Amino acid sequence: MDMKYLVAISILLAAAASATAQKPDPGLMKEIHEIRAIDNHSHPPRVVAAGERDDEYDALPCDPLDPTSPNTMTRPENPQYLAAWKYLWGYQYNDHSEAHVRSLIETKQRIRRDQGDHYATWVLGRLGIETELANRVAMGRGLSAPQFRWVPFDDALLFPLNNERLASETPDRKFFFARETMLLERYRRELGVEALPQTLAGYTARVVTPELERQKQLAAVAIKFEAAYLRSLDFEPSDGPDAAAIYAKYVRGGVPDKAEYLRLQDYLFRYVAGEAGRLTLPVHIHTGAGCGGYFSLSGSNPLLLESVLNDPRLRKTTFVLIHGGAGPFTREMSYLLMKPNVYTDLSEQTWLESPRRLSEVLRDWLEWYPEKVMFGTDLFPGGTPEIDWEEIGWQTAETARQALGMALTGMIADDEITRERASEIARMVLRGNAIKLYGWTDRR
Repeated sequence: MDMKYLVAISILLAAAASATAQKPDPGLMKEIHEIRAIDNHSHPPRVVAAGERDDEYDALPCDPLDPTSPNTMTRPENPQYLAAWKYLWGYQYNDHSEAHVRSLIETKQRIRRDQGDHYATWVLGRLGIETELANRVAMGRGLSAPQFRWVPFDDALLFPLNNERLASETPDRKFFFARETMLLERYRRELGVEALPQTLAGYTARVVTPELERQKQLAAVAIKFEAAYLRSLDFEPSDGPDAAAIYAKYVRGGVPDKAEYLRLQDYLFRYVAGEAGRLTLPVHIHTGAGCGGYFSLSGSNPLLLESVLNDPRLRKTTFVLIHGGAGPFTREMSYLLMKPNVYTDLSEQTWLESPRRLSEVLRDWLEWYPEKVMFGTDLFPGGTPEIDWEEIGWQTAETARQALGMALTGMIADDEITRERASEIARMVLRGNAIKLYGWTDRR
């Protein structure tokens, strides 16, 4: 046979194999849908009374920022939202007519009233999620353990001085730093510390460590940093005496020099990370794409954290690089998972990426370290009455499950894993890895 025909046949066979791998094995998908997931990252809303507003679902909420254009997956016309309506609320139509959507909203409101404080737990059940790690300033009504576990924010601890210069860098940061300043004041108030201690040693002893211990006592299972919204993730090694001198120089007043203030932040970040390790609180860090038209994508590259992850003093601290470097940095994440104390999750990518695209990212991670990858939705409130956190939760959970099925089916087809191993990995990603990381007991 002519060589050119052999080449053509080989190309066709490879293309056919690739196309087959994109459709998940039906039996495997049935298993995947039956697994009750652990959601490693989310922002669920608490139940509110009439006229009440929940502004604690994120330390740095995106809603007040100038809006940016949604991508294809997050636009209302995404067919997954129509599927969510049908699954969650029994929507019987294939359109978005005004009358039908009005009826949908009435159904949602009725179920919310009927479920009362149990509503958020009811939604989790519909999403196939057993436990959700709630990234919130504080928990609240309707968000009870074991269905919801608290992950508080600790960026505010890194910025104890005057933040006017940092806040002036972009309109987004002006809003964000105002939030961080209020949050640090709240932490101090709850600790009974009226004014900032005059020394760095006093600040860490009277504010930082007690706040972390308070969060642990209030059943926090991890702590969270959104630092990429406030500065670059390159927290370099910082000398303690130098940091103490910088703190003492500006604690009584004045706007810190940016370079000096960065060195103090570097020191405080590593101090917090070390204390979190002592308290067995994993440290969650936002990596990859973020909201707002001024977000610095280059500053969110997880590789910037390498000196932190390589610090021998922090090897007892577990780092979870949230969102897996969503966007341009997912490949880097595969290599960072080599670090013994580094994990990642699928959150954010589950609502930004299509199942097919996410399956490619996920397969890359699973070919490296399947025991380091966790399911996550990044569901959040603040949408429209017809597409809110419930629909976002369904879309993200379903995208994750479809992508996982596609990735594992492709690995089976390429003889990388057995069918039995695929089932094991599915359970690991959806619940087992999180249960092991947080030291819980798997009762299923």
